[in-house]
Amino acid sequence: MSSTNPFDDEDGRFTVLVNDENQHSLWPEFAAVPDGWHIVHAGQRADCVDYVDRHWVDMRPKSLVDGCA
Repeated sequence: MSSTNPFDDEDGRFTVLVNDENQHSLWPEFAAVPDGWHIVHAGQRADCVDYVDRHWVDMRPKSLVDGCA
């Protein structure tokens, strides 16, 4: 029997989480949101990956970006 990692399930429903450092995370919809993160988008995995690609354009933490400004 093969088991699928819920983070890799192409047919699964996901949420996009963001923390105070503007870091993004793809999270299975059924899983509890970890402390310090909040939901900004939800949908099919491909839609959520597209959202992250469009909105998380600078991988540096917000505090580092702000410090360089």
